Amino acid sequence: MKHGLALVVVLTVALSLGWLASGIKQTRAHSSGPSPKHRSLAYPEARKADQVDRYHGIDVPDPYRWLENPDSKETRSWIRAQNSLTFRYLGNIPQRVPIRRKLERLWNYERYGVPHKEGNRYFYRKNDGLQNQSVLYTVAGLNEKPRALLDPNRLSDQGTIALSDYSISPDGSLMAYGLSTSGSDWMEWKIREVSTGKDLKETLRWIKFSGASWDHDNRGFYYSRYDEPKGTPGATDTHYHQKLYYHPIGRPQSEDVLVYERPDRKEWGFSPRVTEDGKYLVIHVWKGTDRRNRVYIQSLEGTASEVVPLLDDFDASYRFIGNDGPLFWFSTDLEAPRGRVIAVDIRRPGRSNWREVIPESAETLEQVSLVNHRFIATYLKDAHSVVRLFGLEGQPAGSIDLPGLGTVTGLDGKKDDSETFFGFTGFTTPLTIFHQDLESGERRLFREPSVDFDAGAYETRQVFYRSKDGTRVPMFLTHPKDLSRQGPHPTYLYGYGGFNISITPYFSVSNLVWLELGGLLAIPNLRGGGEYGEEWHRGGTKENKQNVFDDFIAAAEWLIRHGYTRPAQLAIGGRSNGGLLVGAVMTQRPELFGAALPAVGVLDMLRFQKFTIGWAWVSDYGSSEDPQQFKALLAYSPLHNLRHGTRYPPTLITTADHDDRVVPAHSYKFAAALQAAQAGDAPVLIRIETQAGHGAGKPTRKVIEEVADQWGFVVHSLKMDLADLEAPESSRTGEN
Repeated sequence: MKHGLALVVVLTVALSLGWLASGIKQTRAHSSGPSPKHRSLAYPEARKADQVDRYHGIDVPDPYRWLENPDSKETRSWIRAQNSLTFRYLGNIPQRVPIRRKLERLWNYERYGVPHKEGNRYFYRKNDGLQNQSVLYTVAGLNEKPRALLDPNRLSDQGTIALSDYSISPDGSLMAYGLSTSGSDWMEWKIREVSTGKDLKETLRWIKFSGASWDHDNRGFYYSRYDEPKGTPGATDTHYHQKLYYHPIGRPQSEDVLVYERPDRKEWGFSPRVTEDGKYLVIHVWKGTDRRNRVYIQSLEGTASEVVPLLDDFDASYRFIGNDGPLFWFSTDLEAPRGRVIAVDIRRPGRSNWREVIPESAETLEQVSLVNHRFIATYLKDAHSVVRLFGLEGQPAGSIDLPGLGTVTGLDGKKDDSETFFGFTGFTTPLTIFHQDLESGERRLFREPSVDFDAGAYETRQVFYRSKDGTRVPMFLTHPKDLSRQGPHPTYLYGYGGFNISITPYFSVSNLVWLELGGLLAIPNLRGGGEYGEEWHRGGTKENKQNVFDDFIAAAEWLIRHGYTRPAQLAIGGRSNGGLLVGAVMTQRPELFGAALPAVGVLDMLRFQKFTIGWAWVSDYGSSEDPQQFKALLAYSPLHNLRHGTRYPPTLITTADHDDRVVPAHSYKFAAALQAAQAGDAPVLIRIETQAGHGAGKPTRKVIEEVADQWGFVVHSLKMDLADLEAPESSRTGEN
């Protein structure tokens, strides 16, 4: 596994997304509760405190500050009451149970991860269908029967322990792996013998935002961790001062060797990667989610040498691809917003000696790997994948044809390998795995999932529309092939728009169910993402963040103007940074939407940097500590732009008690404020999952329950006519 810039991936993929669980249980009521047909709900009381903060001469009330304390008796009582109201309401939606059954039917299919090879063995993940966690398998030959190497489902009765990451030693004999409990970003790392499946005695703790990279002789690996906290880590414990260590196999963590630290740079983190020849340690130095990074190196030959800066200007993104002795290749956006490849000779590292190998193109360079003595470059062309091959001098060497319009993952390997694997997926195509022979150019199917879904009845089209400032924005539309253009149709508009993350075609059982319910799926590629390179990303950050919301609102207006839907039949959703998106647009244009699903959202834009890893997002959002950025944040912060007496759309907020990425206080405070502000009879509910985090590693059963609740809520809110889906009377209390 490659771990260059591991932190940036971890922090942004879910952003991408707690109170004590003791005494607070998520339950579904058997008795009758508030019916969805009721015109008003009695919301749990939320005390308004007199808390006022002064920012740059402006007083800003924060009456629900007490909800930031997850362990207080008052907060826990409020959570119990909110969950009781929410689950009773959802349990009385007649379509919820049959929607859950439909989800279970579609989810029950074999799915595979992309294989990779270490030593003489292949490794990949597989899920039989409804397993809570995927199982890691290994096999010596592709035609042989695989053996389960690690089954996380055996580690917890509830499926709440997940395999977050793993790294195989170069000879394929040992595996370092990280486990996460209840969705936390914290991991405990262990070492397992591949041949026996037995763990060695040591356990490594206090690890976040780090992978592992083995040395060439399989004696140990490099990783990064934080100091052991004093007491139990809490929401307000910010994560600073990550340190880089080397762990020798068979020794306790207390004997790990400190390789590098920067006590003068508390925000810096370190992602290690040992070069394929074993001669160098390459350290990507990151600072939060900023795309810019530094690169330091250490020679691993002979006696221990110093860590020395190689690329230390913090002026661009640099990703190490591979090396040929002292010649290092990097992909970068330096003077190339859509990416290029450069060669740097570490003996003469001055910028005047750099050589451009693959120049910037019209498409956005997403990933580059060095396999079979050539570069495999994956590009984005209007948000879908294109794969091209180049020689080591940058000469074009053909391409890898793809099955259609979709997204590619994988394409990794070593410099001498003659093969690679990749996965291909689309909105109605499950991740299909291919084996690519790089010598002959032959591609063959390795694994193709079979889903109980008629993909041929649906189509995906890409349209383009103009945002408020005239910017051209692409959007994917997926719907039945025989969809009438006369409309209107129930439509789900989903977005993200941040942290340079590109939203490309992807397969989702949740979305399949929406399509089978008769809905139209719309996914725009908003600014703030990486679809068109760094300029597109910067166009949706800090003082430009409003562009993201304008792009999303313009997508909704385009769908309405072209007759696809109308406000009463338009639902919106997003997770993490996408939860912020939903919160912002529903406060700015509440009349435009028929339902809103803000999930694990960043909703208090004045205080996000005060919790766990929130400080790392300042590179995208800015900070309330800066006077100019404060004005921009206050202008759109969802929590601070709710207006009493406004009719907001039906809203189901979702969060989790163990979310230590975007702490649940964001959702708690927003829910309390929105319930107090709501003037209409549309429901405002918050669903608080237990023993779960930001989303990664969530057990399948919990995912299905949450999606069933969300689609049940949307179906009811949009008044969709699904009489044939209604459950028997005895099933409508909502008990699962």
